[in-house]
Amino acid sequence: MGFQTNQSSQLNSDINITPLVDVMLVLLIIFMVTAPMLNAGVDINLPKTDAAILESPDSALTLSIDKHRKIHIGTVSVTWTSLEKKLKANPRIKQTNELYIEADQTLNYGVVVRAMAIARRAGVTKLFMVTDPHQTKTPLETLDAL
Repeated sequence: MGFQTNQSSQLNSDINITPLVDVMLVLLIIFMVTAPMLNAGVDINLPKTDAAILESPDSALTLSIDKHRKIHIGTVSVTWTSLEKKLKANPRIKQTNELYIEADQTLNYGVVVRAMAIARRAGVTKLFMVTDPHQTKTPLETLDAL
């Protein structure tokens, strides 16, 4: 073992950056592994149409209504009574005034219209209906089957 003694007792004020880099790399790996797991969506059977595919912006807010009439803003479950208050308080609604609605195809028309009316009261001026663009039948065949 060799110790060096320094005649002048100066403190070393250099920052050792190696532990900082190690911690940052570990955090990066953790976030890269967990981020794909956070994209849990709502299971909805969307109506099938031959409508044009529109690219929705990443900042788009989606209101989902499943077949049990449970509603979600993004992935957060919301009650019908608190929906208007939650939409009014949402910063995306305040900024863009637009909302994407996706509803299960087995739902009653009145349920979807009720959600649209609540969104309008909350200040939404642009409503977009989300459908499944992969249609297997022509529109007339689908209507005849109903």
